[in-house]
Amino acid sequence: MTEDRERKIIQAFVELSNDLVDDYDMVDMLSQLTTNCASLLDVASAGLLLADARGVLHVVATSSERTHHLEVFQLQRDEGPCLDCYHGGEAILVPDVDDKEDRWPQFCEAARIVGFKSVHALPMRLKDNVLGTLGLFGEEVGSLGTEDLALAQALVHVASVAIVNEKSASDRETINSQLQHALTSRIVVEQAKGVIAHAGDLEMADAFTVLRRYARDHSRKLSEVAGAVVRRELHQDALLQHARTAELRS
Repeated sequence: MTEDRERKIIQAFVELSNDLVDDYDMVDMLSQLTTNCASLLDVASAGLLLADARGVLHVVATSSERTHHLEVFQLQRDEGPCLDCYHGGEAILVPDVDDKEDRWPQFCEAARIVGFKSVHALPMRLKDNVLGTLGLFGEEVGSLGTEDLALAQALVHVASVAIVNEKSASDRETINSQLQHALTSRIVVEQAKGVIAHAGDLEMADAFTVLRRYARDHSRKLSEVAGAVVRRELHQDALLQHARTAELRS
């Protein structure tokens, strides 16, 4: 392990641990998790699905827009490794999506179209409760190394604890409440991204960066800022101007 990668891994866990002791924003924390996975592991992108009270999966965080589209595609077609991972509660490792053409024909074709050749899905669980799945998408054929898989699962475990702490792990009602809050917040964030993207003529991923930067620089929750944008209490131009100013300073 190189010194630079070791430093980045330490930083990722420090960020997660800091979130746990603060009044953290669930969507922001999970978005950072997918970004860290894409940065630290031998994958191109990552996406996180969470289940609601009925056991229906929803896209909560992705590190890229193409991953977001592929995760949504899985849910719409009810087919893919992340769904099987959630329902079975076990990791699904696919070094080459072409080998799974018979199992997930629509998913495999969609994955190839957006440039992914491998996928590894890990369960997000706490005790016997499977909360969702983390999908790791690669642009090259091949398995993830043992260390990468262990690191990814460790990050997922910390995030699971962040959603539901140990004392409430057996309380299904509490779990459902926490998950529903995260899912609702994500919808508002997506709406705010659309507003900012339209106003600034930006890609959705860049709009999310603008939204997150404003929230963090003003010590506000991501979902809170997103809600203010959607309700027109905070004008999108203020966020765009803040992003421009921050870029000039950097």
